[in-house]
Amino acid sequence: MRYIRYAILAVIAVCLITLALANRELVTLNLLPEQLSLMLGFDRSVTLPLFAVILGGVVVGVLLGFVWEWLREHKHRAEAARQRRDKERLAREVNRIKTDHPAAKDDDVLALLGDDRQKAGSARGA
Repeated sequence: MRYIRYAILAVIAVCLITLALANRELVTLNLLPEQLSLMLGFDRSVTLPLFAVILGGVVVGVLLGFVWEWLREHKHRAEAARQRRDKERLAREVNRIKTDHPAAKDDDVLALLGDDRQKAGSARGA
């Protein structure tokens, strides 16, 4: 599996190098259109190789996609955290009931819970 990953990374690297070599021409990027920059007296431009512009656009697009997905999935992470807190609270409550009430040892439901925990603990230890 590791070799497949290295092969895929090598193919991507060859493609990026080929793209860079094929697009070495310099291009000028302007912040504003020419007429608007003359009217405002604010002319900002930068000259870069074309491959840097292409790869920069890809990187910005990927980063925007990651941020978009992170924000979109926030509700799922919040729900998982809430459920984890509820599970821990209920486990503490079951333990408290089992230790505080001597009659709880005779309770069939709590006895089943205790048996499941012992089975799970012994399965993990094996």
